[in-house]
Amino acid sequence: MSALTITKDNFETEVINSDKPVLLDFWAAWCGPCRMVSPVVDEVAREVTSAKVGKINVDEQPELAQAFNVMSIPTLAVVKDGKVVRTAVGVRPKEDIVRMLEV
Repeated sequence: MSALTITKDNFETEVINSDKPVLLDFWAAWCGPCRMVSPVVDEVAREVTSAKVGKINVDEQPELAQAFNVMSIPTLAVVKDGKVVRTAVGVRPKEDIVRMLEV
């Protein structure tokens, strides 16, 4: 499955009400490190079936970035049962991102 584009309009359906853990990638088009981690997040989305993967553009969805207290990007957050269970800031190797989903 490919990464979903998460907005304030689909956040509750795709993230809060998800029956699987959800990896969220907070990013922006102007962010160099975000462009480095984006293809890795896409790979995880295609390969991991036990979780959903979503991307949140912080420039287009400032309310969501604020709700998650995102101060630096890229920020990765794992939400399970409507609660944040793991976060990581900065570029991470694929293995670390996959390990974040082991909740």
